[in-house]
Amino acid sequence: MKPLVYKKARRVRSKTPVRQRLHVTKGDTVQVISGDDKGKRGTVLRVDPKKGRVTVQGVNMIKRHQRQTQTAEAGIITREAPIHHSKVMLLDPKSGEPTRVRRRQDADGTVERLAVKSGQSIPRSR
Repeated sequence: MKPLVYKKARRVRSKTPVRQRLHVTKGDTVQVISGDDKGKRGTVLRVDPKKGRVTVQGVNMIKRHQRQTQTAEAGIITREAPIHHSKVMLLDPKSGEPTRVRRRQDADGTVERLAVKSGQSIPRSR
């Protein structure tokens, strides 16, 4: 009789995450439209297109226990945690109200962002 042999299971490799095209960039002024921090405004500090998340200054603050290192002191620090990009809206440059974003491609191929409410272009801050 043949001994019972179990086949080794194949390892499932994780797929590479799909990079999302976000409507906000680093340095934009945005307003949070849902969640605990609804209504707060701030500038975008970091953008993670692979996860679809943005970090906004003063929004979604968390407390973190930090161990002492040679450069940093030990203690509890508060910092911003990322939130999903769908929870923030860009501010209209004319009125300062939250607005949706439309893209328009010029003849030379450059893409500019337009505020849907006023029709003005939203400059990219670099």
